[in-house]
This record gives sequence, C-alpha cells and structure tokens, in this order.
Amino acid sequence: MSKDQTLKEEIKTRYGQAALQAQRQERRSCCGTGTVLEAGKLDPITSGLYADDETSTLPDDAVRASLGCGNPTALAQIAPGETVLDLGSGGGIDVLLSARRVGPTGKVYGLDMTDEMLELARANQAKAGITNVEFLKGDIEHIPLPDNSVDLIISNCVINLSPDKDLVLAEAFRVLKSGGRLAVSDIVVRGEIPEDIQRSIELWAGCVAGALEEKEYLVKLERAGFERASIQSTRVYTAADARELFEGTGIDLDTIAPAVDGKFISGFVRAVKPETSPAACCSATCCA
Repeated sequence: MSKDQTLKEEIKTRYGQAALQAQRQERRSCCGTGTVLEAGKLDPITSGLYADDETSTLPDDAVRASLGCGNPTALAQIAPGETVLDLGSGGGIDVLLSARRVGPTGKVYGLDMTDEMLELARANQAKAGITNVEFLKGDIEHIPLPDNSVDLIISNCVINLSPDKDLVLAEAFRVLKSGGRLAVSDIVVRGEIPEDIQRSIELWAGCVAGALEEKEYLVKLERAGFERASIQSTRVYTAADARELFEGTGIDLDTIAPAVDGKFISGFVRAVKPETSPAACCSATCCA
C-alpha cells in the first residue's frame, strides 16, 4: 500500500470511529491520539467554534461529530438560491447550517469518504427535517460533480488532511462556476515546523502534520487558477495548546511545544475562480 493510501485508510478509520462515538454521546478529540475527551475537557482546536444560536436547533450528534478548526459558514458569504459544496462534510454540521442560508431554492452537497460519517450525516439531516441537502460518497481529490456546477465551496479542517492538495484545489476549481468562491477553514503553518511532526502519520490524521505553510498555500491556490487568494487567521495555537494536541504521540513535548508556539493557526482561506478562465473557455476565438 502506498503512503497516500495508508494516510487515507488511517483517516477513514479515525473519522469512522468519531462518527460512532458521536452517536454514543462521546466527544472525540480532533488532534493528537484522537481519543475520547474527558468530561469537561475542551479540545484546543475544535472547541468554541459555533455560537449557541447556530447549534441549538441542530441534532446533538451533528454537533458532537464536528471535528473542524473553524466555522466557515459564519465567515463565508452564502446567498439564497446558491449551490454549495462542503468538502469532508463529516456529521453534516456545516451542510445543515448552509442549507438554511441558501433556502429552498438552493442546494447543499456534503462530500465525505467515510461510510459511518455519511450514515450519521443523513440521520442528522432527517432529524433536522432539511430537504435541500444531498450527501455524496467520494474523495475530495475526485469530486463527483460536473464542471462549473457549484457557486461556493466550504470545508472545515479537511484539505490539510489530503496527501495531494494540488489535486484537491484543481478539482475545486473545476467544479466551481465562473466567479465561484472557495471559502474554507484549515490548519495553516506560519514558518517552518520540526521534521518530527512532518514525519508523523499519527498527526496527519490529527490535522496538524499535513498543514501547508501559509505562503505555499497561496502559491498552490494561484497555480490552480484562483485569484484574490487570502488567509485570515482565526485562532493561533500556543505551546500549551501544542502539549494537548501532541499528547500521547510519543513526541518530546518539552522540545516540540516551545518550537511550534505560534506556528500553527486556524486560517480562513478565501479565493475566487475568475469570471472568465482558460479552463472554462473552449472556443477557438476565446482561446486564441
């Protein structure tokens, strides 16, 4: 099995377990070992992302299964009637929130590769009584939607998990309509991080080691064809946060925690597909 396949299987297993734990009313940690959190303990990445008025009308399982690093639905501009795609939709929290914003004339797709999460998301959709939603099974590197079909793509701490981020961004660009927007929350690195973290598959599944450096992220967006790319910091992680994130991974916390202090952030990544792009143009006159 290739390294990419190994990472995929590791992530699929972990998030499948997270879905089952959410149904058992257990709250799972996003990073580190991914173990169930002790009662009253807050995950430094996933905690405090959604306001009470957002979660109060959602199924509890959707809230417990949220393993994101931000709240893209709060920061993205979502208009009635739009078509929205959530990459790595998990238990469906961002899909359900977006469905309210697009209204009955809009549509929201949730894409996930994990059967357990898809089953949970569809159950949450039924509990919420929301009909303008469809959950799809697939990889974010191969989005099962046609070209130029989506107004907005959101995602919540998922792109950084992919071993092929260039392909993810290329696929996102493909399915977006002309003028469509990318508005995703993701873990982003500011500066260099120790090789110990980069080499750790354990942390790939815990949403840290796969994170792109900020400038590299912007370069990849531009290379995929996007314009007006930017990254807004929504949370900066400290050495104390790092100790919680890396607990149980076997990493020397006394060495690593100070070294990564302030290096990891939750970033809100924005970019736009040009109104007229070469990829969307096929006439001889246009492409000349």
